[in-house]
Amino acid sequence: MKINKLSIAVVFLSGSMFYAQETKQDTIIKEKKIDGVVIQGSSNKKTETAVLGEQKKAVIQKQAVSAEEISRKGISNVEQGLTKVTGITTVEGRGLFVRGLEERYNYLLINGLGSPSNNPFQKIIALKQFPTDVVGKLNIYKTFNSNLYGDFAGATFDIETLTIDKPFTKVEFSVGINTLSTFRNNFKVAEGADGMNGYLGLNSRDRRLPDEIRNARPDNYKFTPDQALNSFKDSWNVDNVKSMPNTSIGFTTAQKVKMGETGNLGILFSLNQGSKFEYKDGDNNQFKGQGKGSFIENMNFLNRKQYNYEIESSVLLGLGYKNKGTNVNLNAIYLQNVNNIIEDNYGYKDGQVLNKTTFFRTNQLDVSRFLDLQLTASQKINERHQIKAGASYVINNYQQPDRKIIEGNRIDPTTGTYLTGSNIAMRYGGNNIIRQYLDVDSRFYGSAFAEYQLSLGEKGDRKDFPIQIALGYNGFSDFRKTSYRFIFGRTATSSNPFVINIDTPQDTFNASLRNGDLYYQEGSDISQFYSSFYQIINGGYANVNLKPNDSWDILLGARYENDMTLIRYSKQSEDFKQNLEKTKDFFLPSLSVKKALNNKNNLRFSFSKTVTRPILIETMPITYINPDNVNIVGNPAIKNSENYNFDLKWEYFPTNKEMFAVNLFAKRIDNAIERSLVASGNATGSTITFFNAKKADLFGIELEGILSLGRISEALRSFTLGANATIMHSDVERSQDQLNMERPDWFDQTGETLRKRGLQGAAPYTINADLKYELKDRNNLAHTFSLVYNVSGSKIYATGGAGTDNYYEKPFNQIDFVYQGQLTKNWNVKFAVQNILDSKYKILIGDKNYLPTNFEQGNNTLTNYYRGTTFNLTVGYTF
Repeated sequence: MKINKLSIAVVFLSGSMFYAQETKQDTIIKEKKIDGVVIQGSSNKKTETAVLGEQKKAVIQKQAVSAEEISRKGISNVEQGLTKVTGITTVEGRGLFVRGLEERYNYLLINGLGSPSNNPFQKIIALKQFPTDVVGKLNIYKTFNSNLYGDFAGATFDIETLTIDKPFTKVEFSVGINTLSTFRNNFKVAEGADGMNGYLGLNSRDRRLPDEIRNARPDNYKFTPDQALNSFKDSWNVDNVKSMPNTSIGFTTAQKVKMGETGNLGILFSLNQGSKFEYKDGDNNQFKGQGKGSFIENMNFLNRKQYNYEIESSVLLGLGYKNKGTNVNLNAIYLQNVNNIIEDNYGYKDGQVLNKTTFFRTNQLDVSRFLDLQLTASQKINERHQIKAGASYVINNYQQPDRKIIEGNRIDPTTGTYLTGSNIAMRYGGNNIIRQYLDVDSRFYGSAFAEYQLSLGEKGDRKDFPIQIALGYNGFSDFRKTSYRFIFGRTATSSNPFVINIDTPQDTFNASLRNGDLYYQEGSDISQFYSSFYQIINGGYANVNLKPNDSWDILLGARYENDMTLIRYSKQSEDFKQNLEKTKDFFLPSLSVKKALNNKNNLRFSFSKTVTRPILIETMPITYINPDNVNIVGNPAIKNSENYNFDLKWEYFPTNKEMFAVNLFAKRIDNAIERSLVASGNATGSTITFFNAKKADLFGIELEGILSLGRISEALRSFTLGANATIMHSDVERSQDQLNMERPDWFDQTGETLRKRGLQGAAPYTINADLKYELKDRNNLAHTFSLVYNVSGSKIYATGGAGTDNYYEKPFNQIDFVYQGQLTKNWNVKFAVQNILDSKYKILIGDKNYLPTNFEQGNNTLTNYYRGTTFNLTVGYTF
């Protein structure tokens, strides 16, 4: 690692901050929007200090982010909150990385119940979708315990909803302005998407497959002119609007009703809606090598302009009954995300260097809907016996309906001059007009758990029994069907080029449909248009917690997990489906030991074996087509990874508000899953696909701490400095499939070998830091100012092949400022400035290629763009 990177880490770690804080509290008056929900038994552990105290006492390495911290740092969603924890970073559009491991190595629980992803391109739900007003605590498990699902290597996240301590009702409104995206003229959205139907996500109904083929197998159906004019409800036109400020509104109410002498019923209802405009402008390139004696050259050299209009909605209804040792909770969680995307690309693709005036547009709608119904209960029979159980049923669907692609160029076919404005030249035929329909539908998802806890021995003067035993079960069933279909614009005769306005082509297409110059015909591959995915996980476990005295805490765990996976699909041009069965049994031991050296120092050790299952897109047997010819190809033969995890940690708590910790960790990952980006086998375009490495070894150190600056000077007593960092090294042993893909052909003659490399997605370092200033005004109302910084080191985005180096995601430095103030008993305000540095997000091809390079304009960028700086004001009223 470079010295300057290490020096930055050391500066921040002078008072390293541990953001592991938990809370269930009345601090509802200070919250906004986050990702997770759960109603549980009440507790008064609501402050950052209380969360820190719980971490100190726990035998497992469990961290948490409290509702108090969520509010103080201006955290607007769960994903943002989790990045405040040591070793966790968020990566553009790809979720959370823990200890440098990609999102596929994480798992999500909601109220302790398994949760499927609502997006086939992500392992877990996009955690920005949960409203913060109902989040009591975000739990993060970075060491494994046998009552967790075995799908664990980075972390397991457990989202708990707010405990109802007393009745309240809250209304909150937020408005945000982005320096790059807000008030932009000619911001492009699909026709009608900015209306009420688009705001509610109802515009997807007009983009469904036409009735003529919706429930039929593909048979190259040709639409009549009348059908083509009337059966497709969505237009090719786009609207040019002025992008308005981002807004959100939330309503939350929590009420308590007395039930009998000692019982009470809590009722929680939350409704949140928000919209956001986002503009990105940058490079979209690809590279290829042609063999020994050639160069690494551009396959694509494109400028990409992307317009995103995103609407997020959430509804939560929760009922919680509590009476002495009885707790029963019922939750209904609904999440909807609608993202309208217009993407324009200019330049050349597929190595057509002389055709630098290529233009193509994608008009895309991503819709995900997620409904989670949960029932959980616990019963304390007496001091020594307790049982708890829960079950959930999830309806989960993802769509990209009528993803329209249109291609042409910017040269006038008559004059040969460059077309200006929104005009392009095109002709019918080829792949110039395509409509794609992707559906990933849940046929069934159910999750359940049950656990019996027994305490043995005598407590004496101690708080806990010396022996605690837990026996339990948890598991889930996930059945999904994928459908992927295509409709092409065809012509009966050779089509002459013509000029259209790309924003309003619908009238021209309609005229051509009427006169027979254009017709629509389905072109789906009859053998591959659908596939099915079945997964059943059943796990049984036993934990024995031994506490021989006040200083020792030992947790022994054993888990048996049966994984039954079946993928039904057809290979290209095959008539019949084949069953790919992947059934395996796993025995997963775990050990956690905590030694309290004194009342301020802990020493911890943990070991476990776990597994990692791939993201759905990584194993889906489809070729996902993109107009820039960078396609995603799933690998149904991909294997689960098997992981061996070791941790050794020292913690020091000088006061109840401060801590410092050092954690040494190591992992062996057999069959590690990695992303690759290589030239397609058909000599056009590139392919993103996935392989198992033979194994990967990782080891590193985590440093974290919280320091009150009052230690330095009494004048600084209102300041708290926190920082955490992870420094890691990884090494991969490639599998034979990877060697075949990465190793250039000429190595057989030259005797050259591939260089060693680290694990794809593993960052060599991550740093989070936080400087907080707190004060109370003359009315004893709190005001908090926070400056937050985070960054992660350069990591492999995808491995290369055929002579290219790997592709590296470069560091993205982010600084945020947050002010949180309680103006009166009822009114609170929050002001945040996010991404103050406005760094550029970049993925570059590495500089250690096996061939010389000849990049267009010397540009080695795969993709890049700015995000702009966002100013956000939130006002809330609680009564």
